[in-house]
Amino acid sequence: MRQILRVIEQPRQCSYLPYETASLELRVITALGGGEYADLLARGYRRFGWQVFRPACPACSKCRTVRIRVQQFEPDAGARRILRKNENIRAELHPLFVTPEHVDLLNLYNRFMHGHRGWARRESTIDSYQDEFLSGAATLGRQWLYFDRDRLVGVALMDEAPGAISLVYCFYDPGWRATSPGTYSILIQLLYAKQSNLDYAYPGYWIEECPSMSYKNRFGPFEELREHPADGRDPVWVLSLGG
Repeated sequence: MRQILRVIEQPRQCSYLPYETASLELRVITALGGGEYADLLARGYRRFGWQVFRPACPACSKCRTVRIRVQQFEPDAGARRILRKNENIRAELHPLFVTPEHVDLLNLYNRFMHGHRGWARRESTIDSYQDEFLSGAATLGRQWLYFDRDRLVGVALMDEAPGAISLVYCFYDPGWRATSPGTYSILIQLLYAKQSNLDYAYPGYWIEECPSMSYKNRFGPFEELREHPADGRDPVWVLSLGG
């Protein structure tokens, strides 16, 4: 692992719970092996491009670090219904790359989320997409491409480390929204991990009070990290009652 920076950012308003104060421990890592990444995931870190991060909030612990026990996961009736509703979708797993279709789809998604959830306006380019999604430990990255016939309608970025996957980010055509593409994408990735005999899937932080994050407890059983351990201390995971 080659790390060039490690800091804790200044406290700021939380983007998930605006009445709370948030802060992240940020690490800038330019080279990362698979085993090292698996260890960071087990310690509560997430990767996004060059940045590896985990919460370091001064007075709040509502971001709960969870991981799904993939081999015990079984789609329930609702999940099977979503899979059936998307039988027309073709899911393909690829290495990371970007095309103009990726960028157009991301911009379409961002414009929709600006109106739907008040996200800040943003327009991506090929260069900004590469910097945001394809940088850092990109050799660990994969992408699921979702097609309706020959039209790209969704992209899910996924990292794979020994024994685990990490669900990084997903965006899709708003016209696909009626059949729950976000849930469908999670199911595709969990079923892939199970078929690949992996142990865990890391879906990101679970915040029970935040509607956009509370859905994650539907994909149990999952474990919860007791605390974010310091260097040299082993992480402790326990079965979560929330899952």
